[in-house]
Formats: sequence, structure tokens, C-alpha cells
Amino acid sequence: MAKFEGKSAIVTGGGSGIGREVCLLLASKGAFVSVVDLSEEGGMETVRQIEEKGGKAIFVQADVSKVEDVKRYIEETKKAFGKIDMFFNNAGVEGAVAPIAEYPDDAFEKVININLKGAFYGLKYVIQAMLENGGGSIVNTASNAGLVGSPGVGPYAATKHGVIGLTKTATGEYADKNIRINAIAPGPTATNMMERFTKGSKEAEAAIKEGIPAKRYGTPKEVANLVVFLLGDDAEIINGAVYPIDGGLTAL
Repeated sequence: MAKFEGKSAIVTGGGSGIGREVCLLLASKGAFVSVVDLSEEGGMETVRQIEEKGGKAIFVQADVSKVEDVKRYIEETKKAFGKIDMFFNNAGVEGAVAPIAEYPDDAFEKVININLKGAFYGLKYVIQAMLENGGGSIVNTASNAGLVGSPGVGPYAATKHGVIGLTKTATGEYADKNIRINAIAPGPTATNMMERFTKGSKEAEAAIKEGIPAKRYGTPKEVANLVVFLLGDDAEIINGAVYPIDGGLTAL
């Protein structure tokens, strides 16, 4: 069984959804957790829940699309816990829903900045920190939209394809440096992001579920279980992999 006691982790987007569940699960296993989020309210709530159960965590407010914020969340984590053993590179936004020819330019910029630039900057500077302490484990959040075409969310799909490309490339560059880098590709999951995507429409939700072989959304806890497994030593031979977790949606 993987040991997490005394290890430290950074989780971006840790103030809600999948990110929060990963924070809570890591802390429950004894890891020190740096909760990174743009939302102070959400991030502090995650810290509160961790501390309520006897865990140790800090909150760092950051915009992952800004290099200085990325450097700061890394430095704050090192200051608090000494090193970085694990990184869940997770923060992202869904963007607008529109065909490419009608997609708003400002929405495109926002999605690219957070989902792709943010993922790249996180990888770049966390890898530098991990090289200093002899290695580590990284999980990037892609999406089932990074594996197939996704009409209506072209920029989102493009960023998630990009995250998978970064994952595989970084593996080739750093696997021999004791750094493991994998990606998850969640399908529809019961988070606030999906609620925003469907705009609260029960009809839209039912239509999405009907298209999933499992006929339901995944849960943040189910995704968190996979992430924490990949971050831990039980997965030490797994590197450069992309794991769909989507009820069979991309299998067909």
C-alpha cells in the first residue's frame, strides 16, 4: 500500500469538485496539502475540512495563468512543507458553448490561458522543484474532450488535447529523472462545471447521461481515487499514461 505520510502535494483547483476531493483524500492518508485556487472562499473551505479531520494544509490564492502566481504557490509550498512530492495539475474552466465560427474571442483567450498555459506553467516550474529534491509524481487533468472531438466546446477540447501532448512529451523528457507524469481524462462528472455546462437543465443532463454507456455521471470521489492511486508509489511503473474515467463514453 502506498505511503503518503510526510509527503507534500500541490493541488490546483483545490477549492471545489475533483480538486477538493483529491485534497481531502491525500490529507486523510497523511499527506501535507497545498490547496491552490483563485477562490479564497473555496480554497479556505477545503483547508477547513482537512484541518477538521486532523490533517495539515495551507491555502495559496493564485491565478494559474500567471507565471508569478505559479512560482508563488510553489515557493509557499516549499516554505510550509520543505519540498514537493506530488502535483495534481488540475485547475481549468469549461469556457463558452458555441460552434467555432461563432466562438467569442475573449472566451477563447480565457480557456487557453487557464487550461493550457496554466497547465504548462505548472508543469514547468513544479518539474524544476522536483528535480531539486530527486523526483516526484504529477497527474494532469485532461478530459474525454482531449481524446475525441467535442462539438460546441472546440477551445476546451483543444486545450485538453494539448494537456495530453504535454503529458506524453514531459514523460519522455523526465522519466529517467524519477519524475512520473500521467493524465486523467474524466467524462461528465457531478461537479459545478457540469451544472454550468447544462445550465441546470434536467433535460440536458438526461440527454448527456443517455449518451454514456454507464447511464450516469461519474463522481468527484471516483476520480479522486484514481488520481491518488496515480500519485502514489503503487503506480511507480506507470508513466505517460492517459486514463479515461467516463463510464465508457470514449470506448465507443
